[in-house]
Amino acid sequence: MTTEERYLHILDWFMENMSNAQTELNYSNPFELLVAVILSAQCTDKRVNMVTPQLFSDFPTPEAMASTTPEKLLEYIRSVSYPNSKAKHLVEMSRKLVADFEGKVPDNVDKLQTLPGVGRKTANIIVSVIYNQPAMPVDTHVFRVSERLGLTTDSKNPLQTERELVRHIPPQLLPIAHHWLILHGRYVCHARKPKCNVCGLKSWCRYYFNHSLEQDI
Repeated sequence: MTTEERYLHILDWFMENMSNAQTELNYSNPFELLVAVILSAQCTDKRVNMVTPQLFSDFPTPEAMASTTPEKLLEYIRSVSYPNSKAKHLVEMSRKLVADFEGKVPDNVDKLQTLPGVGRKTANIIVSVIYNQPAMPVDTHVFRVSERLGLTTDSKNPLQTERELVRHIPPQLLPIAHHWLILHGRYVCHARKPKCNVCGLKSWCRYYFNHSLEQDI
C-alpha cells in the first residue's frame, strides 16, 4: 500500500464516520477558546470544562482577565494541572492581548505565539478552529495515532509530524482532520491498550498489521 493510498482510505473512513468531529472544549468566543486551550495542556478537556464556566463568567474579556492577578485566577483553576504557571500565563497573555492586539485574538500563528503560554500547538488550534485555516495542531494523540496508522514515518517531534500531515492532507480537510486524529486517539487508539478489535481503521493501520504479524510468529 502506498502512502497516498493509505491517506485516501483513512481520510475517507473518517469523513464517513466522523463528519461532525469538533473540539470538546466548551467556549463561546475566540478568547474563551484560547484560555481553555492554555488550560488544557497536560490536562483533560473534561477537567477544563469543569473550571471554565465560573472563570468565564467572572472574567469574560481579555480586559477583565488582564486587570486581575495570578493569585486571584488560581482560585478558579486550582484543580487543573500546573495551575500556578497557567494562572500567570493567563494574566500575562490577556495583558499582551489588550496591549498589542486591542483585545482581539490574532488569526496568525506567528502573532499568537508572541502571547505568553501560547506555543505552536495552541496557535494552530486557534487558527484552525476559530478561523478555519489549514493548520494541523499536533498533540500527543495526533503524534501517536499518525505514527501508528502509518500517516507519518519515524517522526522525531511534533513539528515533523505536522509538516508530513500538512503535506498529504488536502487543505480543506486539515481543520477537521485534527479533530479526527485527536478523538480517535482519545477514545480508540489509546497509548497503552489500543482498542484494535473495534477500530474501523485497522485494515489500513501499520501498527495493527505489524502487531498481527508478531502474534502469528
